[in-house]
Amino acid sequence: MAEEQKSSSENVSRHQEVGHKSLLQSDALYQYILETSVYPREPESMKELREVTAKHPWNIMTTSADEGQFLNMLLKLVNAKNTMEIGVYTGYSLLATALAIPDDGKTLAMDINRENYEIGLPIIEKAGLAHKIEFREGPALPALDLMVENKSLHGTYDFIFVDADKDNYINYHKRLIDLVKIGGVIGYDNTLWNGSVVAPPDAPLRKYVRYYRDFVLELNKALAADPRIEICMLPVGDGITLCRRIS
Repeated sequence: MAEEQKSSSENVSRHQEVGHKSLLQSDALYQYILETSVYPREPESMKELREVTAKHPWNIMTTSADEGQFLNMLLKLVNAKNTMEIGVYTGYSLLATALAIPDDGKTLAMDINRENYEIGLPIIEKAGLAHKIEFREGPALPALDLMVENKSLHGTYDFIFVDADKDNYINYHKRLIDLVKIGGVIGYDNTLWNGSVVAPPDAPLRKYVRYYRDFVLELNKALAADPRIEICMLPVGDGITLCRRIS
């Protein structure tokens, strides 16, 4: 009986760990996806960065391996060349982007913490991809305001990925919609927010999950009502909403 309880406890613990980055209810099914589709095709540089990031105390912030694979494929499908990423952490999704865009492609990467980015930078450099990345340390909103003021930058980005402070997602969208081209895509990460978007008011949620949930709900409602975009919400990782600008 004690062994059964221990096994059950281990399963719950393992599911909580995996479940943060996957909304699949079955750990075995998620593991099947990783082992069948993701890990065998994962570039060595991405594997190395994923394993280094896993040792970081804030590893919960990283993009999941299946989402990294998805972003890499998506960028190739839309022939992205000029891209932007807001929220970099150690650079796993940034590396997926740099691998996908052509050699003369560029990605503007913004984050308030250069120290975290420098964890992944040696791996990015070893892969010969650093020349594609322009990293800017500091808050993204003031930088975006300056970019929006420059009319020559309007409609110049093929793809933009946002995985940063959820309470500013709405503010990012107000600016990014001018910078992405018509036909271009903005991807907002964590739009299902640990599944909390459908949790009852009295559900036991982690403090940070509860705090940001209302901001995520506000974003999802705003994106659904925005006539300038077509949207598709996908249960990949912690949920990603793709917005294709149409006007």
